[in-house]
Amino acid sequence: MALSSSPTDGSPDGPSPPPELAPDPALEAFERAMLGRPASMGRREVSRGAGVSIRSARKFWHAMGFPVVQEGDAMFTEADLDALSRVAAMVREGDIPEEFALAMTRAIARTMDRLAAWQGQLVSEEIARLRRGDALEGDPDEPADDTTPRGAAATSTRDAEAAAAWLAELSDELEPLLVYVWRRQLTATIQRLLTVEEDGSRASVIGFADLVNFTSVVRRLTERDLARMVQRFEDLCTDVVTAHGGRVVKTVGDEVLFQTFEVAPAAAIALDLVEAMGEDDLLPSARVGMAYGPVVRRLGDVFGTTVNRASRLTAVAPPGGVFVDDALARLLEPLSGFSTLPTRPRALRGIGEVAPSRLVRVTGVRRPADVTAHV
Repeated sequence: MALSSSPTDGSPDGPSPPPELAPDPALEAFERAMLGRPASMGRREVSRGAGVSIRSARKFWHAMGFPVVQEGDAMFTEADLDALSRVAAMVREGDIPEEFALAMTRAIARTMDRLAAWQGQLVSEEIARLRRGDALEGDPDEPADDTTPRGAAATSTRDAEAAAAWLAELSDELEPLLVYVWRRQLTATIQRLLTVEEDGSRASVIGFADLVNFTSVVRRLTERDLARMVQRFEDLCTDVVTAHGGRVVKTVGDEVLFQTFEVAPAAAIALDLVEAMGEDDLLPSARVGMAYGPVVRRLGDVFGTTVNRASRLTAVAPPGGVFVDDALARLLEPLSGFSTLPTRPRALRGIGEVAPSRLVRVTGVRRPADVTAHV
């Protein structure tokens, strides 16, 4: 954060927003409930209070993911002033570079944005579910509120207001849990950092779990059923991956990317995933591709050839099957409980020709190494 205490930079940094609407008393009430005092300060007041330039205050505001604030807009609260003051103090007193402080702010903001949206969706869906239950239990001769456009709009407004009230009520209870989980996850990250090899490039297993024929399945589902299926898929993947000590890197609709630093847990995750989805009436079958090697870590995500290889293997794996690359197959060979069966070579886009092995679970004598799975 720049240490200039003269907030002289008042130039606009983007297109002007549309004309401001009259304040909504309900929104102001929720803002007070969530942030304490109502917004009463403009950008000059908050930057002056934190002892930084308007330019620095604007950079911090944008790092949190919020849009342009025009001169005269009373957008800021005491909570905003306190947060800006804390970041400025970190830079001044902790000798932390401004760009590093802003990068940390972006990381927190992006994570919290997704978390808040996710929680809002969960609460809204639960309220809608409860309302549907109430309608089913009500008078069968009385039409539901949402049988007409006017009734639907009224119901939607009531649901939104109920969701907002519930989120505001839950916030005080969830805040300690949020800090606890963050500290737990930060501890796990520190442990991973301390176990990285001396060259800083510890290899890992990267896996993708993908729902088969997802596009055609989507065409047959309602929006509500599609949401249920995707939620079920993400929940199941998270449960299986974390149960074996793995990490869910990200989920994208019909695909989950996971990572482990040990080979045996990765094999167990992959086989458990395809078996669990094969037994789930709500989900189509799944397939998994895995590769072993170094990866580039950035913003909580992973990149590199190992990731690309795992993704391409997933695309050619059979429904209900698990394909692994040569490096992972060699590491799995001495492990009991698993067997890898060589398959025919395949041309993987951007990778070249690869002869993947199919991973299977065994409980008795391991099959000979020369047995080939012709899939």
